[in-house]
Amino acid sequence: MKSYSELIRLHSFEERFRYLRLNGVVANETFGFDRYLNQRFYRSPEWKRVRQQVIVRDNGNDMGCPGYPIRGDIIVHHINPVSIEDLEDNIELLLDPENLICVSLQTHNAIHYGDDAIVKEKVITDRRPGDTKLW
Repeated sequence: MKSYSELIRLHSFEERFRYLRLNGVVANETFGFDRYLNQRFYRSPEWKRVRQQVIVRDNGNDMGCPGYPIRGDIIVHHINPVSIEDLEDNIELLLDPENLICVSLQTHNAIHYGDDAIVKEKVITDRRPGDTKLW
């Protein structure tokens, strides 16, 4: 099992991405006819409360990585994929902050579909005197 505590020991965006990458696995069977299960869960007050706590903990940064602020919608991603059984049994893992991390939509898709082109892009967030590169 992967965890937030292990993830934050990795300092670079690249290392964190490689740790989270699923190589094409998409939430196992929580889609299709059983999608109603995850939709019910993601609308629950318990999920909304934990989601807010994770956003605050990660300062709205992509994969909790300082210097990578998420611009736009923040996705709170389950580090370990969710199964139908997890949703039906309402296991604690679904609401455990150790299994959750903030990601951007672009990073979320890259985690699931294995597009590591994202790790080659460094977002410039601030400028310094003598910096002559344009954004």
